[in-house]
Amino acid sequence: MTVSKSRIALVIGAQGGVGAETALALARHGWTIRALVRDPSKAPRRSDWRYVVGDAMDRDTVVEAARGVDIIVHAVNPPGYRGWKRLVLPMIDNTLAAAQVSGARILLPGTIYNYGSDAYPLLAEASPQKPKTRKGKIRVDMEARLEAASARGVRSLILRAGDYFGPRAGANWFCQGLVTPGKPLKAMTYPGQRGIGHAWAYLPDVAETFARLVDREQDLPVFARFHFDGQWDADGTAMTSAVRRVAGAPKLPIRALPWGVLALIAPFNETMREMIEMKPLWRQPARLDNRRLVDFLGAEPHTPLDQAVAETMAGLGVILPQAGRPARSPSRPGTSRAA
Repeated sequence: MTVSKSRIALVIGAQGGVGAETALALARHGWTIRALVRDPSKAPRRSDWRYVVGDAMDRDTVVEAARGVDIIVHAVNPPGYRGWKRLVLPMIDNTLAAAQVSGARILLPGTIYNYGSDAYPLLAEASPQKPKTRKGKIRVDMEARLEAASARGVRSLILRAGDYFGPRAGANWFCQGLVTPGKPLKAMTYPGQRGIGHAWAYLPDVAETFARLVDREQDLPVFARFHFDGQWDADGTAMTSAVRRVAGAPKLPIRALPWGVLALIAPFNETMREMIEMKPLWRQPARLDNRRLVDFLGAEPHTPLDQAVAETMAGLGVILPQAGRPARSPSRPGTSRAA
């Protein structure tokens, strides 16, 4: 990789799992990182990063933070799925305003929420987006705003992936069901069913993919969209089996998520309401078609599943059943992800 000039990335949401991993990957590829965070103490502590304290809901702050940058990583979401209708679209509008002023390309981590069951089981970039959920409709609107802005010369890049997991805690199914950060691993709670495939995405691999894509800026269209295949669990048992292997606990109990209990709580809890909307994604297989990505990059960054799970549990501080020991990561690539 040859870097011809200093490149600056503004990462909005650098204290979250997606934002932190993407910032780390970009830094490995020679980017200078400017991190917009509400609480710098919760973001990765790097002496070579510049931290800007602010809120993604404050347009003036976002526009000012983006001055002079080449890309804006929009990796911010309301915590605990709360306030999506009220917060998500104003935040992307603020990022669009900042990109318009700075000339930067927007990087948006995409989701499969955008699709309804009519597009399953294999999702391509051109598959129809007809979601039935509130979050899905909002995500469609977000992407539509990016595509519309391309007519004004605003560049964007969407990388769509499945359910995230990785060594930095965040709001994802892995660290809110399968394991609990910092706690003993006594059982797993799995939302899906045996025999139903599910798409997982290891965050360091997603972040490395973003970094490799923007290294090819000159080859990207103004509005670019790619799908990331990630860790495809073909029958709904691969991920739980990997956790058992890494934990050295082949009989670790696997419990079904009590969707009925969530439904009882949902009228009084917004997070539960939003989680229930995702139930169909655990009842039907939906895999992301990454052929366009592979054609463009040559290969998709991919960490073997057991290594990815081991690194994740080590990063989350999960206490393994064997002698109460914390999970330990295997030797971890320091500068790049496997192809």
